[in-house]
Amino acid sequence: MWNDLRKDLKFYRYYFKEFLLFSILQLLIVLAFQGSLNNLLIIIPLVLIINFSAIVYLAKKRRKELAEVESIINNIRNNQYDHPDEIILSENLSALEQAIKQMFIKSKNDIEYMRKLQRVRSEFIANVSHELRTPIFAIQGYIETLLNGAIDDSRVNKTFLEKAAHHTNNLSNLLNDLINISMIESGEMQMSFRYFDLAPYINSIIEEMKYLADEKNITLTVSSVRDGLQVFGDKERLKQVLINLIQNAIKYTEKGGVKIVVEEEKKFVTIRVKDTGIGIPEDQLGRIFERFYRVDKARSRAVGGTGLGLSIVKHIVEAHDSRVEVKSTVGVGSEFSFKLKK
Repeated sequence: MWNDLRKDLKFYRYYFKEFLLFSILQLLIVLAFQGSLNNLLIIIPLVLIINFSAIVYLAKKRRKELAEVESIINNIRNNQYDHPDEIILSENLSALEQAIKQMFIKSKNDIEYMRKLQRVRSEFIANVSHELRTPIFAIQGYIETLLNGAIDDSRVNKTFLEKAAHHTNNLSNLLNDLINISMIESGEMQMSFRYFDLAPYINSIIEEMKYLADEKNITLTVSSVRDGLQVFGDKERLKQVLINLIQNAIKYTEKGGVKIVVEEEKKFVTIRVKDTGIGIPEDQLGRIFERFYRVDKARSRAVGGTGLGLSIVKHIVEAHDSRVEVKSTVGVGSEFSFKLKK
């Protein structure tokens, strides 16, 4: 009891100015209506006692409320709560209770996000280490073999150098993709949005990629695009998207061809990249945009895939307020499409 009273009196000092001001105001009011100083010696102690009692009572109430809030905050800090409904304050602190619950929810979400981010980072580092190790070890192996005497063997030296060059190219592609996805996810990649003519843009990309299709004796074509049709976007980043999609389509198509289809709507233009390739199993369609995910790991590495291309495509298309749609049937082919604003 005495400890509580001592705490109340200690807390009361924070309201001492208010106590004096309120008491003086009351005395002035009494004097104004009384008009006499005869009873002043009785009134002054009475006013001071009443005000002191009221202030101590309010100080005690406020101290208990603050102790209640402090207890809740300490419990949150010590992870005592699993759900916001476990946080309960007095009825007169209902607004503060809601604010603390919102803080608790945000804090819990932030912690979960940080844990997820840490897991993603750990997986990313492990994947990067693995992906870098493959071409580096291959290059190292070919060079060591050449240095150990194979360089003088005309039957194998050129082959080994070509294979080393191939893995060097794969390593360069991987590093470029790592830089791109790092810039995208950190927000450092700048976008330059503007209107541009779609027909000459797509035709130039087709001409640039046609040699890949010719090497595999498959066709690479584009549907007719209306002259003067303009879309809104970042030309360089969208070129990266189309090159990635066309390259993938060519890599996984052994016969038939790849076709770019442009469909004009009222407010949007849909661009589709269709192939007659091996297709993607339905149960794996939801994962193909994950970093380093490959449907057929051995085949992807054999054709030089980094496992980051579709992840980059997804990020760039989403930066254009769009999304990549995928349709695929195993043994028939795949179709990737996205929309751009006109």
